[in-house]
Amino acid sequence: MTGGCQLAGEVLIPGAKNSVLKLMAASLLAPGVTTLSAVPEILDVDVMADVLTTLGATVHRDVATGTMTIDTPVTPGAAADPDLVRRIRASVAILGPLVGRCGEARVALPGGDAIGSRALDMHVNGLRRLGAVVDIEDGVLVARSSGRLQGAAIWLDFPSVGATENLLMAGVLAKGTTVVDNAAREPEIADLCQFLTEMGARIEGIGGSTLVIEGVDELRPATHETVPDRIVAGTYAIGAVMTRGDVFIRNGRAEHLGIVLEKLSAAGAIVDVGGDGFRVSMDDRPRSIDVVTLPYPGFPTDLLPQIIALEAVSQGVSLITENVFDSRFVFCRELLRLGAQLRTDGHHVVVRPATQLVGASVSASDVRAGAGLVLAGLVADGITEVHEVHHIDRGYAGFVENLRALGADIRRERDAVAA
Repeated sequence: MTGGCQLAGEVLIPGAKNSVLKLMAASLLAPGVTTLSAVPEILDVDVMADVLTTLGATVHRDVATGTMTIDTPVTPGAAADPDLVRRIRASVAILGPLVGRCGEARVALPGGDAIGSRALDMHVNGLRRLGAVVDIEDGVLVARSSGRLQGAAIWLDFPSVGATENLLMAGVLAKGTTVVDNAAREPEIADLCQFLTEMGARIEGIGGSTLVIEGVDELRPATHETVPDRIVAGTYAIGAVMTRGDVFIRNGRAEHLGIVLEKLSAAGAIVDVGGDGFRVSMDDRPRSIDVVTLPYPGFPTDLLPQIIALEAVSQGVSLITENVFDSRFVFCRELLRLGAQLRTDGHHVVVRPATQLVGASVSASDVRAGAGLVLAGLVADGITEVHEVHHIDRGYAGFVENLRALGADIRRERDAVAA
């Protein structure tokens, strides 16, 4: 890509990656045909579809309409293909539905000693509270229940999105009442709760930090539209500010990006909410802002690389603090290649204004890092090459095409193949 563009025009936001993968997993809770709409054309959806296929489901995807049908068998398999499971962490979401409905689930660990991580610990401890026996067998997480799971009170040490989702999906078919306290509150959680309710689940407290689930005997397939992707919407909004552009983000839900849009306004952007989306425009160089990532409704960690890229071209010094993932700052090493002036210290990064970013060859280490590097390349002097773009394909549908339609000088040299 060649830097120097101003993004202008309109972009349509698809369904959320962080929701649709869990909706697909939830389809395992009921035999028959589930229909999902607003399904984004991303690699992670393809992988999750393959996971479901290995469990006996029949998955059909109509890319043109963004619709997917999942025909779940009466008795799904218990063991997913380990190679597929290791490709996307979201595949752990099949754990709750399978043990809740079928009494057994076998899911490969993300790798190494991941069972000791805080998030996966909460999955395991929560399922044990519901009566499942959970063990590690040859690098596979195995959860079994000799009968129906039993409702229980569960407190999460941290509002983990993945643990909240798994315990929700395990609890909807458990006997009695399950209470999940300190539950994650992300819009994607509410979307999953809505889908489960449409399937016949009984859930109270949707959108809050305490979820009360009254177990039912069985669920039915449902038809559901995926909530729009707030992270994709936020990425284009930040891109508009960085390039001093003017972008209408159709189907973006401003209410899901409250603190993000507040921060962009503080940086000098004009944010207009109305119709079926919101508009972000910027006339001058952005002002620096400080950001702290926190669970929703705090600033999302999935927008951290993008906001650091913004700060790299802003006026003034900013302090960015990451409180969710330890490895987010790997992105900073690549941003330094583009001439950014920044320094990391633990879970903080100090960003000083750079006179001008300069094009270079950089590599994406994950989905959001890739998006952040592309945004930086749009304002860098000269040509920027971003490699390992299969990471971007995991979470952004038509990213190059959308940016080009907004006025970016960007092209894809060759198809990326996922590792």
